[in-house]
Amino acid sequence: MLCGCSFILDKEEQGTSDEVAQVISSEGTLLLCLVCSSSTATSIIVALPSNDEHHLGTMYAEPDSFPRSRYGNIMHSDPNMSIAGSEDDLYIRYSSASTSDPDLYESHGISPEGSPITMSPWNQTTSFMRPSGLSSGHDNVPANSLIGSFTREEGHIYSLAATKDLLYTGSDSKNIRVWKNLKEFTGFKSNSGLVKAIVISGEKIFSGHQDGKIRVWKISPKDPKIYKRTGTLPTLKDVLKSSIKPSNYVEVKHKRSLWIKHADAVSCLSLNEEQGLLYSASWDGTFKVWRISDSKCLESLHAHDDSVNSVVSTLSGMVFTGSADGTVKEWKREQQPKGAKHMLAQTLLQQDCAVTSLAINSKGSVLYCGSSDGVVNFWEVEKQLAYGGVLNGHKQAVLCLTATENLVFSGSADKTICVWRKDGNIHTSLCVLTGHMGPVKCLAVEKDHESGSEQRRILYSGSLDNSVKVWSVAEYAQVTAGHHNHHHLHHWRPNFDYNTDYESAASSQHRRH
Repeated sequence: MLCGCSFILDKEEQGTSDEVAQVISSEGTLLLCLVCSSSTATSIIVALPSNDEHHLGTMYAEPDSFPRSRYGNIMHSDPNMSIAGSEDDLYIRYSSASTSDPDLYESHGISPEGSPITMSPWNQTTSFMRPSGLSSGHDNVPANSLIGSFTREEGHIYSLAATKDLLYTGSDSKNIRVWKNLKEFTGFKSNSGLVKAIVISGEKIFSGHQDGKIRVWKISPKDPKIYKRTGTLPTLKDVLKSSIKPSNYVEVKHKRSLWIKHADAVSCLSLNEEQGLLYSASWDGTFKVWRISDSKCLESLHAHDDSVNSVVSTLSGMVFTGSADGTVKEWKREQQPKGAKHMLAQTLLQQDCAVTSLAINSKGSVLYCGSSDGVVNFWEVEKQLAYGGVLNGHKQAVLCLTATENLVFSGSADKTICVWRKDGNIHTSLCVLTGHMGPVKCLAVEKDHESGSEQRRILYSGSLDNSVKVWSVAEYAQVTAGHHNHHHLHHWRPNFDYNTDYESAASSQHRRH
């Protein structure tokens, strides 16, 4: 009898199909290897002798893509939502349950307006727009102000990553655009999978996609404008090896899948460069640990009862995950007889509303958590994760967070960005940045290298209005009276009552089933 496995390779992976023969010859006697190619994909069917009497005659099918709606790429979409407000457009899972609740717009903080793109003053045919009167340097730019904005009419902006003088943007067009000095520099495209996350490790760029894959890219040494795909996680070789053993299959979301593969969209990526690890979180409820040096999947942990929306890691080996099930969990990497493993240390937060985003400041001393009720919670990492308090500045869901050593930035479905400054145990509301015409989906921040001030930061914000905006933020800019009229200041609250505070905050939230 035969034990077999089948694979569907998208066009970009067909060049690696020659690995099949190597893997099969090393794992057993090849009885059948059928390769069927078309202009868009290659199917590989491998049959091997089975020595497992319990699995005789079983065919293990492992497709590399998810079933799609006949209406497009959006999975689990709600036809009642506008283009600016669908759950998948926001790239946050509030719950894997149905989103047909009539109170969804109110409870999730999603505007029922039509597409804001046509209303946006930044919706220009040119790629970049600089406010008049500004020079290329940033010294004369007012504190906490817009430097510029650029738009490409190819879809919502879901992910950002900044390094040195380059900015990477991912959208639902499957394109990753590269910007330099606020102008489009180059770009590269994946043949499948909306781009939901981008992180950079040295010369490698990792991108997480809607199709559950992580793709690896590298800059060509001959031409900095050319990016080549150097691999996919998991690698084809590892998929083939794992597929041969039935014990490598696990039950995920009511279907059998290889443990090294994500069974749903990759929602977030996080790097621990000191330990050479990449963490990926997914809507399948798991997070996985990858070794960067050889692209090996080391672990897969079923972390939550619902979609994992965010994962962040620290240099000390702590990992934090946030989920649509309303929890934030801490994981610690501990040495075991068979190698280092991640173990659940504690659950930091348990609430009714979804956890949408996590961030750790650059010093690694504070963990921030954004939720669908518009609240940002924080914990002092250096004080055994003592609870610090809440930051209230948004009227709708917090969709993204990023932080420097002393500044915290939160982007929201209410189309604004709140900026907070940390002074000891107190967070002061510095300003609210407005200008986007759609929900703010992603943020990235770096030092302002063109400014003579060490306190200046450049903030990039991506939105569902298809634009990326660039802001100059000064850490110690004066907080004006006008700013105080727009948001609230919440300082350290050591006696935070979860039941009291969250019962009222979550009373209008969409409940999970």
